Amino acid sequence: MTKTLTMFGLLKCSTCQKAKTALQENGWDVQFRDVAQDPLTAEERAVLVSDFNDKIINRASLTWRGMSEEERAADPVRMMGEKPSVMKRPAIMAGDLRLLGWTANVKRALDVPV
Repeated sequence: MTKTLTMFGLLKCSTCQKAKTALQENGWDVQFRDVAQDPLTAEERAVLVSDFNDKIINRASLTWRGMSEEERAADPVRMMGEKPSVMKRPAIMAGDLRLLGWTANVKRALDVPV
């Protein structure tokens, strides 16, 4: 039985690439969506904010560091619409699981060797 998940990220993100490869090697069918090439709707961004709260914003990213204080104060739904690369990635939806990043805990939750 194939396990399917949806991953949101950036095609050129090395972390997303590593995650996708590891997941596929461990039996996952990964439905990948590049949020820069195929932007999320306001509704989809709102769901991510609802699922992950403000953790969905990557405050360690180059994008965040280049933003003005005014831009940083914006609503996360709007912020991700204007600057998709500010989203922490990958964001993974697997059944009822909502996982963010590519950490040891995320790998364990998806039965990927750490």
